[in-house]
Amino acid sequence: MSPTAGSARERGRSVRSGAGTGRGRRTALVGVLGAALAAGVLTVADPALAQPSPGAGRPDGHSSKRADDGHHQGGGGNGNGQQERRGNRHRAVPVKGPVLSAGDAKDSHAPTGTGLRSALGATLQDKSLGTLNYAVADAATGEFLVGANENTPATPASTTKLATAVAALSLLPAGHRIATTVVQGATPGEITLVGGGDPTVTALPVDQIRIGGAPVDVDSAPASMADLARRTAAALKAAGTTGVKLSYDTSLYSGPLLHKEHDGTNIGAVTPLMVDEGRIDPRSPDEAPARVFDPPGQAAESFAGFLKAEGITVQNKAAQATAPAGAKELARVESPEIGRLVERMLTTSDNQLAEAVARQVALAAKQPASFEGGAAAVTAELSKVGVPMNGVVLTDGSGLASANLIPPLTLVKLLGQAASPQHPELRPVITGLPIAGFTGTLVSRFGAKSGAGDAAGIVRAKTGSLSNVNTLAGTVVDSDGRVLVFALMTRTTSPDPFPTRAAIDRIVAKIAACGC
Repeated sequence: MSPTAGSARERGRSVRSGAGTGRGRRTALVGVLGAALAAGVLTVADPALAQPSPGAGRPDGHSSKRADDGHHQGGGGNGNGQQERRGNRHRAVPVKGPVLSAGDAKDSHAPTGTGLRSALGATLQDKSLGTLNYAVADAATGEFLVGANENTPATPASTTKLATAVAALSLLPAGHRIATTVVQGATPGEITLVGGGDPTVTALPVDQIRIGGAPVDVDSAPASMADLARRTAAALKAAGTTGVKLSYDTSLYSGPLLHKEHDGTNIGAVTPLMVDEGRIDPRSPDEAPARVFDPPGQAAESFAGFLKAEGITVQNKAAQATAPAGAKELARVESPEIGRLVERMLTTSDNQLAEAVARQVALAAKQPASFEGGAAAVTAELSKVGVPMNGVVLTDGSGLASANLIPPLTLVKLLGQAASPQHPELRPVITGLPIAGFTGTLVSRFGAKSGAGDAAGIVRAKTGSLSNVNTLAGTVVDSDGRVLVFALMTRTTSPDPFPTRAAIDRIVAKIAACGC
């Protein structure tokens, strides 16, 4: 089983018994991590399960003007991901058993703001933090415990993706998938490839697909362009057709292809028709992979090549067109369910996917499928479900825009809802959070050299980084087995992000060590 977390039934199962209480329960949590990582299932909050999904991506270490996108080295204080991982392996004890749930945590010692403030002490005074806004709350009760400037909006960077994720899972049906279709075109002998907004459609064989460095399973495997061509060819041959003219339709989205604050380094043009997120080489391990200038044209060219392999002659170079209203559908492929897309987006901090998910929210809310429409729809949905939105400014879905503003307390409320048994639909927000020292953009954070190694494996959090901005928001289990939610947001004047990230990690490690 891949690290994308088993079957749907396993992801929906709530495990409550046998974990012990207090420090023993917290020890069991750390011990189970290694076996769970290997098996692909790890629960941490009921019913919000915390499993490593979709695998161990590169760390969040981009320190230029733009936000992390899950393909950048860094973190953990020294940036040496391999060394950091070796330092944490002693925590992965191969034992089995259920793990602490947020509901069970109500029986453990409740933390206090006074105790946490005392425990954090000088850790909060680290000069490498610059200006710090933060908030910590009890996941079981929602009680705010401690913070500073917790209601003051700050630049969230990629923790913006938490807002996008919660809005998507709240508004869209659990089984929502994004379809890429082929329909009969406007003229006889013409077929039209219609983009539905899925940037993860791939031209790769399934055994070559990696998400965050890990292979995919049946739940997380993206839609295949080869499968779409195969199904289209079958429909054409059944009608006696072996040659067609090809067009492609990108009319689903509106507005600019690039956000005014996106420089194209960590994201390409945002279009409803893409293959492998517009990357020139989808197998490339590059931190900022080169992308094509014309993603829809690349997708159509890829599709035409697969059609040829199926015995269908494409008689022209594909051109852009709008599919006729009510056109007969010849074939379709669909993305993984929205929950799996959210997991992938959060674990690998996938900017391209985040903007696509925001547009799915916009479409469901009858807003334009654009940067502006996506941001408006996400904001409206979060307000509707009771998330405090005072001071929140969203201009994109990925967090690449420095104009975004979110108070730490709002991020904490988002996480609290996602971890709540009252909101099982938000479960993938928790399952998608990287595990400190093990997966995604936290793979080389919380290492021994950062001074935060004791928290590896018991922290799940979303990273964020822009020039002079570093953020971290997620869940942590304290020494009494209590699940806490936190958000830390910093702004510095230093061009070097690594001391700041290490200082952030040490704060979270202090929270983890606190039975207060």
